[in-house]
Amino acid sequence: MKSRISDSQRIYDLLLGARTADKVTVYFKDGRVFHGALIFNQFKGTGRLINIDQEQSVDFTVDHLRDVKM
Repeated sequence: MKSRISDSQRIYDLLLGARTADKVTVYFKDGRVFHGALIFNQFKGTGRLINIDQEQSVDFTVDHLRDVKM
């Protein structure tokens, strides 16, 4: 249980730091990988990644993410 809490907190902290980045890469636990601009609601733990070039967006919760890179 402790590992799961620390993983969620680590992802949460990465998302908070990535809010001002031009592009972010988000890795989902199910294997999906998306690149784009990040919108993150820190109070709900939810967000959206928008890729303008591919005209694509994906909604997520912190629990569904494996990693975040800037």
